[in-house]
Amino acid sequence: MDNLSYTVKGNVVNPVERSIKGAEIIVENGKIKKINFSDSVNGPFILPGFIDSHVHIESSMLLPSRFAEMAVKHGTVAVVTDPHEVANVAGVDGIRFMQENASKVPFKFFFGVPSCVPASPLEKSGAVLDANQVSALIAEEDFYFLAEMMNYPGVLNRNEEVEKKIEAAQKYNKPIDGHVPGLIGDMLRKYVSAGISTDHECSSQAEAEEKIRLGMKIQIREGSAAKNFDNLSPLLSKYPKDIMFCTDDCHPDYLKDGHINKIVSRAVAKGHDLFDVIYAASITPIDHYSLPVGKLQIGDSADFVLVNNLEEFDVIETHINGKIVYARGNVLFSQPHEKPKEFQFRNRYNGNLNVIATGDKMHVIEAIDGELLTKNLVVDTPVEQGCEVFANAKHDMLKFVLLDRYSNAPPQVAFIKGFGLKNGALAASIAHDSHHIVAVGCDDISLEASLKWIVENRGGLCFFNGLEGEGLRLPYFGLMTDENGEKVSEMYEQLNKKVKHSGCSLKSPFMTASFMALTVIPEIKINHNGLFDSVNFKKISLFE
Repeated sequence: MDNLSYTVKGNVVNPVERSIKGAEIIVENGKIKKINFSDSVNGPFILPGFIDSHVHIESSMLLPSRFAEMAVKHGTVAVVTDPHEVANVAGVDGIRFMQENASKVPFKFFFGVPSCVPASPLEKSGAVLDANQVSALIAEEDFYFLAEMMNYPGVLNRNEEVEKKIEAAQKYNKPIDGHVPGLIGDMLRKYVSAGISTDHECSSQAEAEEKIRLGMKIQIREGSAAKNFDNLSPLLSKYPKDIMFCTDDCHPDYLKDGHINKIVSRAVAKGHDLFDVIYAASITPIDHYSLPVGKLQIGDSADFVLVNNLEEFDVIETHINGKIVYARGNVLFSQPHEKPKEFQFRNRYNGNLNVIATGDKMHVIEAIDGELLTKNLVVDTPVEQGCEVFANAKHDMLKFVLLDRYSNAPPQVAFIKGFGLKNGALAASIAHDSHHIVAVGCDDISLEASLKWIVENRGGLCFFNGLEGEGLRLPYFGLMTDENGEKVSEMYEQLNKKVKHSGCSLKSPFMTASFMALTVIPEIKINHNGLFDSVNFKKISLFE
């Protein structure tokens, strides 16, 4: 079929006009030239292409080109993406690498300028994007928005650097994404009044409704670690024009089984209006971010999908800019060749994971399955002061280790509940957002073996039980690989099986571990300085 001029027949689903009509779509030079409606035309359902309204490509562990290869299989034609993971490791150079690789495939990547690199002033990262750099980037046409403003204390306290970044986005009429889990009342009003227009961190309907009333768009997130669809899906019926869908962070096994189409299917199955659901999955992000993506209207860019039915939304074909990029099981574009980009890594690891009790009480991180939020547990120290505290798998009290990627500092060691491991240790060079190395384990031998594997392989994920283990290498900044997404998914699933066979009850143990270092999300996390109180935004001691 000629991709410059061709026709497509089927039932056109129009969420703008709220209609389904048989039609023949005529595509010429990447645009929809004409739509001829006819009651005699039948066939598959034709919908506007799906859009992920907030995603970090790096979290898929795939290069953008490989991400696109997976996403088009599920009818995704575009993503609104914040490259702050790679920016924390390699700054502007990392962002440019993402843009360049993304430009080599027929998929619509809309990049934002990371607003918080590092995630907060109290974090250590491989690079810093100050207000001058952010202002220079946001002026470029290839950047569509100022990415999630996680430094909400900086907004509330009118920090000069934060205000300059916001003012730069406003100067060029570009939206500003938010990030404020749990913020309510006067503080929320002040945050929104700064010009911040979206949030993807809501975990309750009441929280989301308060933000909508203040003018925010809510991105219902259903990713690999954080899953808020069940709590927030009622918003689709109450506020259909204020909702978008996103995955935020999705690992390759998620992409193997579906993407935004999976969320659409679930929403329709729950009884939500079909047109409202499709509107959220395509039209609202186009309008909010002023994206050059077609809405399945005459004169639009030919960005649409053909699906089998309006229940499963399994994709038959994906069209982007008038090119058929996926058809009947085959991706119709090739992959560029890239050279590995090794990440900065200065820590050689001194191997001392001992913890000596210095108080009667101990702070423990409690991980919550399916959430980025944690609980700050204060428990009795299990040994007398001056004695060594060990991990206790029987009581689900494991060691959590953070190894500073950017210096040769000794490891920070804390304790965590919620993983359920009975033996072994997992480790990763993915730890949002500064991407130090993190590890969770039952014993020091397994922990040390897993940490050494990450160091020796210059990044990746691994699981060790004693000295026996295996891993998945991530040679691009310690975050991504250029391997085929299906292969990466298989390797990742194999690692997850090993972790779960060792007792872990979490749905996504590696993803959950990676967020234990994200100090902008309450209640308690860990960074290069040790435990961090994310409610009061200050360092705290392990013992008290």
